[in-house]
Amino acid sequence: MSEARLWHVVDDYFTERLLGDDEALAAALRDSDAAGLPPIAVSPLQGKLLQLLARLQGARRVLEIGTLGGYSTIWLGRALPADGRLVTLEYDPRHAEVAVRNLTRAGLAERVEVRVGPALESLPKLADEQPPPFDLVFVDADKANNPHYVEWALRLTAAGSLIVLDNVVRGGRVADPGNTDPDVVGTRAALEMFGTHPRLDATAVQTVGAKDHDGFALARVVS
Repeated sequence: MSEARLWHVVDDYFTERLLGDDEALAAALRDSDAAGLPPIAVSPLQGKLLQLLARLQGARRVLEIGTLGGYSTIWLGRALPADGRLVTLEYDPRHAEVAVRNLTRAGLAERVEVRVGPALESLPKLADEQPPPFDLVFVDADKANNPHYVEWALRLTAAGSLIVLDNVVRGGRVADPGNTDPDVVGTRAALEMFGTHPRLDATAVQTVGAKDHDGFALARVVS
């Protein structure tokens, strides 16, 4: 068995024993696939990690940058209390339509708002509304703009908030100084912010599994 295949097998083992079956989540993946959305949603175990992080935060307000078909949104939305609020930003109107259907079926239509359009246009509009600080921000959109998303996350959070940045390993390419792919460059710039910004206390974790070799960065807003 190849090393990569073994990663997937172990992820399946954990998923079967720790998560069980969930029709709303399974249907979200099926419908996303049927609609031709790219198969880049978080894995079930990663979704559960996001949910646990939100619950540990006692989150009442969550911002997600990058909705896709709403799979991660369902995990995060379920962590919120009945009066909680999740705002998720999606560039592609077709993806947003799929996400809205998936969220409605999961019973989260009243708790989640999907905003359509480029995130760097939606975020200033959101800030203009002067919302209460978000308790958790999950960044999982186009990686070239990661540093801009982190800047906006800082504007829309307060001390004690959590920022999660997904897909930071890029198959190890993030550590190759000669790699100039825009997604790698954007991820590096965001990690530099995580490591040097005076308002952030951060770490990053490599992962292997259903998403192959990747990882995430996690930062707590400290002031």
